[in-house]
Amino acid sequence: MLKTRLTKMLDIEHPIVQGGMQRVSTAELVAAVANAGALGFLSALTQPTPEALVAEIERTRSMTDRPFGVNLTILPSRKPPPYEEYGNAIVESGIKVVETAGYSPEPFMPMFNAAGIKVVHKCTAIKHAKKAQKVGCAAVSIDGFEAAGHPGEDDIGSLVLLPRAVDELDVPVIACGGFSDGRGLVAALALGAEAVSMGTRFLGTQEAPVHDNLKQKLIEASELDTQLIFRPFRNTARVFKNSVALEVAEIEKRPGAEFSDVSELVAGERGGVVLDTGDMEHGIWWAGISTGLIYDIPTVAELVSRIVSDAEKIINERLRKLSQ
Repeated sequence: MLKTRLTKMLDIEHPIVQGGMQRVSTAELVAAVANAGALGFLSALTQPTPEALVAEIERTRSMTDRPFGVNLTILPSRKPPPYEEYGNAIVESGIKVVETAGYSPEPFMPMFNAAGIKVVHKCTAIKHAKKAQKVGCAAVSIDGFEAAGHPGEDDIGSLVLLPRAVDELDVPVIACGGFSDGRGLVAALALGAEAVSMGTRFLGTQEAPVHDNLKQKLIEASELDTQLIFRPFRNTARVFKNSVALEVAEIEKRPGAEFSDVSELVAGERGGVVLDTGDMEHGIWWAGISTGLIYDIPTVAELVSRIVSDAEKIINERLRKLSQ
């Protein structure tokens, strides 16, 4: 059994986390992750209202009696969602662990601390991780450049960024970006992490609420099948390399290109069509470099069990032999 500071802190069986994913982290996936002994996060903003989030939390509880959390991603917007109302919904629902991303969770810390909620903040740079610790986060998820979504502007991979975070912080560090199997879990633990966080790998499971065409793309893909976009706008994003992503990248190369030039192509509604209908060229969808290590679509329980057993085998057999 692999026990770390994080498994003890959050009362989970395995040092594996399923990060919050917009439109994907719903009750079916999160409950399956919890039942497998790992930690899953519902995506708060996938739900259209705070009231809908409360209902989704209760729906998840109807499927599992194990711990799970909620992701609250705080991003700049002309018409921001009612973040404070979502925060209140989380508190009133009795959730005990929250994953935050985007802006600093500092404005929400008094509310969450008063409710005894442990906050895990996702960071892409050491300075942000140190700030998260300073404002009272219980743990930090450090995202290497391999990660899907927004991996930051410094282009530092997990092999260096992770141990740097461990060196600088006192709170537990969760490794994110490029992790998908037992080998990655062992590597992360060796580098000082207390767990791994996976998004893309959990996307490739039977319980993930996305079309089977997307899951088949993950199997077919190599490590070369992601695309960086939004770089000129200092908001780098890693997505799957399809015709829309390539078109966005070409438009961004034009002198004076602005986000408005690609906004229609990258609209969330178009990405939602991809997930729901399996039209893989309709919009962009998030994927990390770990696509190159996805060879099948197991159940969540099969995936978590395999990662843990493979990690234990590596530690107990291969690494032990190397020291003899």
